[in-house]
Amino acid sequence: MLFKNEEVLSPEYLPEIMPHRENQIQELARNIELLAKNKKPENIFIYGPPGIGKTASVKFVFRQFEEFSGIHTVYINTWDYNTTSALLTKIVLSLNYPIPRRGLSKDEILEKLVEILKKLKKGLIVCLDEVDQLIIKDQNALYDLVRIGQYVELPVAVVMISNFKNILARLEPRIVSSLGLTEIEFKPYTLIEMKDILNERCKLAFKEPVEEGVVFLCANHAITRGGDVRVGLECLRKASRIAEEQSSDKLKVEHVKAVLKDVKSVKMQIVKDNLNGVEKNIVEILNDGKTYTSTELLDEYINRFGQISQVALLEHIKRLKDIGLIKTKEDRTGSRGRKVYIRLLKRKRFK
Repeated sequence: MLFKNEEVLSPEYLPEIMPHRENQIQELARNIELLAKNKKPENIFIYGPPGIGKTASVKFVFRQFEEFSGIHTVYINTWDYNTTSALLTKIVLSLNYPIPRRGLSKDEILEKLVEILKKLKKGLIVCLDEVDQLIIKDQNALYDLVRIGQYVELPVAVVMISNFKNILARLEPRIVSSLGLTEIEFKPYTLIEMKDILNERCKLAFKEPVEEGVVFLCANHAITRGGDVRVGLECLRKASRIAEEQSSDKLKVEHVKAVLKDVKSVKMQIVKDNLNGVEKNIVEILNDGKTYTSTELLDEYINRFGQISQVALLEHIKRLKDIGLIKTKEDRTGSRGRKVYIRLLKRKRFK
């Protein structure tokens, strides 16, 4: 048996300690502590590249406060809940109150949530992960959420997480003025920090110490793929499958080397899996590696997938740019006026 606890190699596993994120956790906890004292904390905006502990740190702090302070914490990924009704319904359900998933108006759901909060008599903090999805699709959902505190005599706060520092620039002024944000930046892990994190996971995961060089290979691969811890964990997980097939008593360098070429950006695969409709079709076209003008892309889209207006296509292109999948460049030289060139970012190209 190779494993002591295979679960710790899962991206969803929440460790008992969060190495190299102590400062961010303390800053987050200090603010949320006001909620536990029945005081209004500031809303928080957390940003930084994917896979560097943003979500895990929030869940870590939420777990501590849920257990020891009695406040209610709700985590929501807005890839899945990106409208006002969906978001409010998810919060009500997370507070363990039954509510129809469809059929109620936004105002009816909001009224129900206010009623529940008054009954519970405890503060509420909601984490909106991938908040850019909400900002792009339904900003009113964010506005309604931050205003809930006006209807109850309880502190209500929001933690927003994004990979993009400047995503808040897309917010309407009325929403920005209602937020009162504290910003917390998460910087990429260094190679040494990545090794520390993966080494701790190995100690928890495997019965025998891994061969020297295993952790370095996995950590280095993760750093070269954008510093995403999930890439390192995927290296360990896939390599351990090979080790088990070979009945090896420990994870070795040869097992890791056999899987490196197959482990790519985890974040980009998540994004790809969540794309649908027009945006998925655009990425499929751009995946050939070519750079298209907006006119060429429109022609190619219509040829492959059917009619779409240029205005609609450009709106989807803007969204794909916002979530970091494509790059656009304007060229105003020449006699034909403005041209927009579009390409898929090479480092995020789908395989």
